Amino acid sequence: MIRKAVLQDENEIARIYEKARAYMAQHGNPGQWGTSFPPSELTHEDILKGILYVREEEGRINGVFMFEIADDPTYHVISDGAWKSEEPYGVIHRVASDGTGHGLMREIVSFCGAQISHLRMDTHEKNLTMQHQLARNGFEYCGIILTHDNTPRLAYERGWDTADTASSNVKK
Repeated sequence: MIRKAVLQDENEIARIYEKARAYMAQHGNPGQWGTSFPPSELTHEDILKGILYVREEEGRINGVFMFEIADDPTYHVISDGAWKSEEPYGVIHRVASDGTGHGLMREIVSFCGAQISHLRMDTHEKNLTMQHQLARNGFEYCGIILTHDNTPRLAYERGWDTADTASSNVKK
């Protein structure tokens, strides 16, 4: 089950992000999140904004992600490619799992896609696990964007072919 995160979830969310950082480091991607990303202040802020979600199975949180239907400033400029559509989209960031559940990305895409069909994500070039998950869940590589600190990320998009109806798919 996916639900909005609440402040009482912060310790579990921190545990999941710690596991995800360790996984990335063990799989050749120690630089994307380093040893402290996302910071607890960002997680706290996302919870207060109502844009951080958790996945629970049998009463235990095993996944977390940020989802927002909004224009992401880091997606304004894309190089070595192009976005498929400029229609409104939902953005998914900071996906993490503690490794105890399966199908998290499929559930995230289903949950977010039910709110708006046009979705965008990005990931580090060394995050082969996420690149595989993106391709497996219908995302197409579009080019390279720069994050807020000017580090490059591979940019992906899903649902652009139905983006002309995306604004009618936004749940209010």
